[in-house]
Amino acid sequence: MLVEPPEDPARLAQDRALIKAVRTRMAGGRRATPDAEAIALRALLKGLSPAETAAVRSVLGRIDVAQGAPLIVWGPASQVLAADRYGLVARMAAKPEAGLAAAREGARALMDLTAASAWWGRLLAEPELRVTAALPDHGAGQPRALLVERATSGPTGDDRTFWVTDAALAPGKIVAALGAAGLAASPLIEAGGLKLFALAGYVQARDGRLDDAPGSLKGVIGAAPVF
Repeated sequence: MLVEPPEDPARLAQDRALIKAVRTRMAGGRRATPDAEAIALRALLKGLSPAETAAVRSVLGRIDVAQGAPLIVWGPASQVLAADRYGLVARMAAKPEAGLAAAREGARALMDLTAASAWWGRLLAEPELRVTAALPDHGAGQPRALLVERATSGPTGDDRTFWVTDAALAPGKIVAALGAAGLAASPLIEAGGLKLFALAGYVQARDGRLDDAPGSLKGVIGAAPVF
């Protein structure tokens, strides 16, 4: 005999409250800038357990992508990270050039950091495109993908800045040179004769501490919050 499951009015009421809250939040729209979103989110996540944090980020990520610019992904890591954060809504790019082209047209492009392509170096010549997020963004490890869009993220109180150089020096020597200028740096990846570093904190493109940094082709390509 099949037994009909008992009703659970309390749980049903909670689910309906969740649906109402999602609808209300979606009606509220996105905040004006990536840094405004990050600052608000950081305050919301304070004190939550890891499981609660994951659930909240998943819900808000899906709301964000439903309201914001289209999401394009390039690379296997980006596909996984985007599915976890935003759901299965991203369109895949066949090559990084396609991702950057979509970003120029107003989309958001999440793209892998891989030695197979120095796509991030092209941002030096395209200041209208900036890195505004880096995933994973929990700060416990190095990012595996960068989000690029036609926007700029301001300081949020806990950030990392991405800096590119063509210096032929070993990464350790570049880190030491940046450290002598008062910047904490860590190497991320090297490709096509370019090196990508993460600088601790929010560093502006015209920060004087970068004036004498190693390299002739160099510069900040954006910043992303850490949670």
